[in-house]
Amino acid sequence: MTLELNAGDQSMLQGAHGPAAAAAMKILVAFSNAVGARKLLDIAGAHIDGCLYHGKAGLDFVERLVGGGGRVLVPTTLNVGSFDLIHPGMVKMPAAEEVPARRLMKAHIELGCQATFTCAPYQTRFRPAFGEQIAWGESNAIVFANSVIGARTNRYGDFIDLCCAMTGRAPAWGLHLSENRRGRILFELTDAAFEPTDALFVGVGLIVGQASGDCVPVISGLPQPRDEDQLKALGAAAATTGAVALFHAVGITPEAKTLDEAFHGMAPDETIRISRADINHALAKLSSVPDGAPLVAVSLGTPHFSHDEWMRLLPMLRHIAPGRGVPIYVNTGRATLTRLQDEGALAGMEAFGLIPVADTCTYVTAILERLDGVVMTNSGKWAHYAPGNIGVSVAFADMRDCIRSAAVGHVVRSVS
Repeated sequence: MTLELNAGDQSMLQGAHGPAAAAAMKILVAFSNAVGARKLLDIAGAHIDGCLYHGKAGLDFVERLVGGGGRVLVPTTLNVGSFDLIHPGMVKMPAAEEVPARRLMKAHIELGCQATFTCAPYQTRFRPAFGEQIAWGESNAIVFANSVIGARTNRYGDFIDLCCAMTGRAPAWGLHLSENRRGRILFELTDAAFEPTDALFVGVGLIVGQASGDCVPVISGLPQPRDEDQLKALGAAAATTGAVALFHAVGITPEAKTLDEAFHGMAPDETIRISRADINHALAKLSSVPDGAPLVAVSLGTPHFSHDEWMRLLPMLRHIAPGRGVPIYVNTGRATLTRLQDEGALAGMEAFGLIPVADTCTYVTAILERLDGVVMTNSGKWAHYAPGNIGVSVAFADMRDCIRSAAVGHVVRSVS
């Protein structure tokens, strides 16, 4: 199969737009040939997952593009980095790591990317529209864009997402194409009385991620969510335990008004039923400690907290006796943080243990004051990754139980 390049692609490949653009196009062409794409398509935007410092090779790659005069050609947001540039004093990082971590974030800005530094670019002014072709990295952002918004992207990894941004092009393959967006596996919730709790959406996501493989899942019987943050939690969990880049929730997500639409008029390859016991079992595996275990911290906002989530959280904090609870770290995007500060919503909230974190996330950067105990979270993604990444024990529960637990200093969970 031969990749067709238009005149603009050829011109860029031959260096008419400078060495950095030529290098990006060369890499994109090689990638497109590897995945069997027949042509490239225009994209409306990109989201770059390469700001997190993993070593010198990543920084060298971006520095070379900067040195070659590279610039992104479409609106391009940046995922979290390894450093909180807003609150630098919180980060515990040796200078030998801090300098390249900061430099990597800055180098992306020099390429013309937007300094968003959030894993939830869909919460910014750069949110794509239904049907728009985009090239996004970051697993939760990808599944949210495809599923909840109905934009179109594949799971792009480090470097390829940036090459797409610098060329304004992406390979026409996978989820960019309508025929590949049809559902393949049906997940049926068997209990008609499921309440739309945050934990339900996390639990369903965990199960769907583990069982979907590389197929597009369709979920039926899911109650109407309170807001899109519950769908965000479902997608993040599914992309964490598996490789889900798109799910359809019948009667909820935009490409699944009906079961027939979700499957493009075809029958599912397989049907999997999800019971209340299945969900309870999936959620139980997120916690490694029992109720009553002493806490050292609470961590919320993975993916980054939205403004709506903050509005749910802040009234809960006022039930904590000032100066008595454990620290409550909340990861959020700098645009959301700026809005809250402009509204005066965070004034005085540090007395209740609140510690906002921007530009990064507490499971990838050394921010938590203590790692020698239990951290409680309402995030399936945080609970899944934190034990391996930073060595903490985890207790999972919904936000209200996290705050109740923070107030008393040990794990308290409601009876489900």
